[in-house]
Amino acid sequence: MITVYGIPNCDTVKKARTWLAEHGLEVAFHDFKKQGVPAELLPAWIQAFGRDRIVNRAGNTWRKLDDAAKAAVVDDASAAALMLAEPSVIKRPVVRWPDGHWTLGFSAEKFEKSALSAPKKS
Repeated sequence: MITVYGIPNCDTVKKARTWLAEHGLEVAFHDFKKQGVPAELLPAWIQAFGRDRIVNRAGNTWRKLDDAAKAAVVDDASAAALMLAEPSVIKRPVVRWPDGHWTLGFSAEKFEKSALSAPKKS
């Protein structure tokens, strides 16, 4: 099963979920706002993408942080702590594909490649 992690009102998450639905793929959605950030997955996300990609420094949440909070993100542990405290700072969506690999963000090309191993809805 494909698992999409994100926030439902995020435009990029909406695009990703729409693309997956249009391609008849079975998807579970993990809502950061309702279910929280899965702390046990943060090390895998940081390893897969790097803390500088997974922490969205171009988003509104980052821009609203005070300078001290921004300056405190100096290593993987501090990045993980920020993501747990401020889930909206995570670049979205984070997607786990059936073969176990991860993607970050949405692009139709990237999803097309990743979806080859995904089961269709029955």
